[in-house]
Amino acid sequence: MNFMKYKWLYFFLSALVLIPGIYSLLVWGLKPSIDFTGGSLLELQISNDKLQIEITNSKLKEIIEEGEVAVSSVQSSGENTYLFRMKPIDKNKSQEIQKILSEKFGEIEELRFETVGPTLGKELIIKTTIAIILAAGFILFYVATRFGEAKYGVCAILAMFHDSLILLGIFSLLGHFKKVEIDTLFVTAVLTTLSFSVHDTVVIYDQIRESSRRFSKAPFIDLANQAIEKTLVRSLNNSMTIIFVLFSLWLLGGETVKWFVFALLSGTVAGTYSSTFIAVPLLVVWENSLRRFKR
Repeated sequence: MNFMKYKWLYFFLSALVLIPGIYSLLVWGLKPSIDFTGGSLLELQISNDKLQIEITNSKLKEIIEEGEVAVSSVQSSGENTYLFRMKPIDKNKSQEIQKILSEKFGEIEELRFETVGPTLGKELIIKTTIAIILAAGFILFYVATRFGEAKYGVCAILAMFHDSLILLGIFSLLGHFKKVEIDTLFVTAVLTTLSFSVHDTVVIYDQIRESSRRFSKAPFIDLANQAIEKTLVRSLNNSMTIIFVLFSLWLLGGETVKWFVFALLSGTVAGTYSSTFIAVPLLVVWENSLRRFKR
């Protein structure tokens, strides 16, 4: 099958997804959590055995803000369990909040209390940026060295950034319209997406290299089509097993891991697509341009 016949269609489909995300990133950016901005996170289990008042996230936020504490968000993280994100508070203020809630609802159990200062948040942003740059640099070096030509490394990195931009764009849109925040788990999801994307790309590139050694006079585009044909089913089967697991976790998992799993799911889908329909077409375009230049 001539997959490369439709390479510009693959680029167009990617552009349809990338453009809204890039626009959102430029205009609205990402919505960082307290991991990056600094603040306090308090997770409580509320029994509600006192007055049997209906507990809602908005009601909890209203009660806490009466105690002069600015709350950025309240999330249900499990049965009778709630996660509060707010500006930095100390342990005494945390106990005051728990006392106020216990007067309203009954027994309160503190499951977690963390405070991140703004200095630590800025340091985390710097380290995250460095980690992504180092990961991209090492991957570029490895792929280029492994295949003996820079074009393989550059095209693999471009496909990898394609996946990263899709993931960042999706969460920029979610942050603007759904108030979804990015945290350190999101960084983990981005780095995992980078490695997953390159893994499949290397498998296809290796098939192209092996075919080029055996059929040195064959057109490069035919070698690319043959490599995709040999690896596509395997790639889809591997990806679908991961996607099914992640989709189940997204549907059934708790609120605290919901968006982390969604990030992994989005990255896996993007990586599966880009390995075959972005990384290989980019390589073909590079090769065709190089041959035209030599003429």
